[in-house]
Amino acid sequence: MSSTLNPRLRIAAIDFLNPAPLMWDFEHPPLQAELALSYQIDRMLPSECADRLANGRADIGLVPIAALAANPALRILPGCTIASKKRVRSLLLVHRARQPLSALRSVAADKASRTTLAYARILFHHWGNPSVPFTPASADLDTMLDLADAAILIGDPALLALEEQANRLERTGESLVYLDLAYEWVSLTGVPFVSAVWCTTLPTGAADERLVHDFNQSRIHGLENIDALVAEWSAKLPISEQTLRAYLTTNIHYALDAECQEGMRGFFRTACSLGVLPSYTPDF
Repeated sequence: MSSTLNPRLRIAAIDFLNPAPLMWDFEHPPLQAELALSYQIDRMLPSECADRLANGRADIGLVPIAALAANPALRILPGCTIASKKRVRSLLLVHRARQPLSALRSVAADKASRTTLAYARILFHHWGNPSVPFTPASADLDTMLDLADAAILIGDPALLALEEQANRLERTGESLVYLDLAYEWVSLTGVPFVSAVWCTTLPTGAADERLVHDFNQSRIHGLENIDALVAEWSAKLPISEQTLRAYLTTNIHYALDAECQEGMRGFFRTACSLGVLPSYTPDF
């Protein structure tokens, strides 16, 4: 059980479906009221979480891992992650079927995550198109494909784009390829695709044990309440309960286990060797 912290610690959280199990205790009884005495939750895009920590406006954040290379002072809280060990569904590169990856001239990139763009840049090296320009864009597939040859979508907009594949094809007659970036990464490297981890700017101290306990217990309880989360989110997103359940139980992996730690190390080694990110070695 968490004891009262004074003042409350500020959590930079992501307003997407995929972290919902991690947030269970913070958003649901019986522990919600108690944790609210200790923590203040602010919700934002993934790319904003790291900025909040860097500028001192948050104490703990669900940070896209690429931000660790830019701010190595961030400390990883052990136990929790947002990762995928095969297909993730919510990280997509969408391009026109008539254009091979090696010939793409531009990519409209969702502004929500820098980490997905770093993974995509590594994959474009593998696909023989390392210098294709990425243009920041809002997460609307039609608009993005008006601007560029391909689009990178993450999170809920990516899930919705997958759900709308058949409707879009019927509406436009345009054949598109929907590449799952996690699947492409795992197929290339054999290690998990790790998107985000809880990080803190707090100094190492006595509070660590309490923080680790609170966040890991929330993850455990969230995974024990998948049916409730599916019912909750099916009212928010036009996605079937079957798809939501599979996404939260099969597509996303929430434990920062040894395999995911190795995936992070591999990501940072490769990103540094290709000049995608500065050198960084995770400290687990």
